[in-house]
Amino acid sequence: MTIALRYAVRSDIGLTRANNQDSAYAGPHLMVVADGMGGHAGGDIASSVAIAHLAPLDEEALTSDQGPRALEAAVEAAHEELLERVEEDPELAGLGTTITTLLRAGDRLILGHIGDSRAYLMRKDRFEQVTTDHTFVQYLVDAGKLDPDQAERHPQRSLLLRVLGDVELSGGLDISVRKAEPGDRWLLCSDGLSGVVSAATLRRTLAEEPDPDRCADQLIELALRGGGPDNVTCVVADVVDIDNLPADEVPPTAAQVVGAAAIDRHRPTRGGGGAAAKAASLAPAQPADHDEPELADSRRRRPVGRRLIWAAIILAVLALAAGGVYWAYAWSQDQYYVGQSDGQIVIYRGIPQEVFGFALSQEVERFEGYDFETDLSEAERQMVEESALSKDTQEQAAQWVHDAVARTRANRAPLGDRLPGAPTASPSTPAASPRAPTASPSSPAAAATSPQPAAGLNNQSSPDPGGSGPSTHPPQES
Repeated sequence: MTIALRYAVRSDIGLTRANNQDSAYAGPHLMVVADGMGGHAGGDIASSVAIAHLAPLDEEALTSDQGPRALEAAVEAAHEELLERVEEDPELAGLGTTITTLLRAGDRLILGHIGDSRAYLMRKDRFEQVTTDHTFVQYLVDAGKLDPDQAERHPQRSLLLRVLGDVELSGGLDISVRKAEPGDRWLLCSDGLSGVVSAATLRRTLAEEPDPDRCADQLIELALRGGGPDNVTCVVADVVDIDNLPADEVPPTAAQVVGAAAIDRHRPTRGGGGAAAKAASLAPAQPADHDEPELADSRRRRPVGRRLIWAAIILAVLALAAGGVYWAYAWSQDQYYVGQSDGQIVIYRGIPQEVFGFALSQEVERFEGYDFETDLSEAERQMVEESALSKDTQEQAAQWVHDAVARTRANRAPLGDRLPGAPTASPSTPAASPRAPTASPSSPAAAATSPQPAAGLNNQSSPDPGGSGPSTHPPQES
């Protein structure tokens, strides 16, 4: 059996935007969707740079062992170039892009993901989203603070926690390896599609239209009918066994590039050729950075009242955004979690994140008599290290520490000490140790922030591409 991909890629500027900041690529071995952000110029530059560094992977015959490292190296190179561009041109500060990519290596597909662009897989009758959005709202869902229905309507649903751009890449790229099976259909898309078209409609369209080209066209049209508030980009890719294909169904071999990375990116269409295009022609597009000279002239011709209306709208949007950020920070400071610092067990107030270099947590209690490595079981240490064990109150966190240490010490005691009638350590009495620990509030000078992951890309090669926890990246709007 010889595996190949039959694919189609589409991108549309949408009905309200003046330029396309999305970029996408599709070739025999590589599929990529990148959704740029950070201003009109910065967004299209960021997504184009990502495509430029990933595209050469389409020409390499990689094994499933080589693929993740090659993908990681290409994204790291794109990150370095974005940092250099911002250093050369400070006006580009804040640029960034999402990346969702599939790299074929033999009969395996390496899935890479950062941001809120998505990958969906339809296998027989099963349809699932196989990436996890790196957004603040998704973090709240994972923490049990929101349910998925609330997340769909949340005003901060586009606030990104991880993105490729001029920020530290400590969160890195989620990478997983999956077996490619004939009959699989993959959809990669920007949030201009997934944020407008429901999962049920996506599934129905992918199931009913067998041709990737027509299917991609239908998906774009659905997003435009839904209002097209953003650039919309998608890749539809079918896994086929070319040994059993008719001669007239040979998969394509030519690469396809669309959006900002395409040569004609400065001549985008608005809404295609259907009814959506007619609707788009009735509404003025949002001006792009390279249109500013023309925009300045037209603004001088506008009535003063219209300028005041737009100013009021802008101020209202900024006020809503500021309120959302304040709400998010206030919520974070009402959380507590158990961590470790310098080999000791510590309770932190906040969440283990940073925004613009400002830590969202601070140490509030340190258990100087408890040793993280020896006084907690392996399972409990793993819970602390991998999930930053969270509690609603400081008292609940402290009680968990005392109980966990008591259990561990009791289990280490000689068997005779644990026979009926022998004294045992009570979970509620941590003073069972000869050296009773004391927990003291930390002074501001000595407070330690939560341990943060080291900068650099993660190399996650698990078969499950489930998203990791929120990173230390500053929030970005996609």
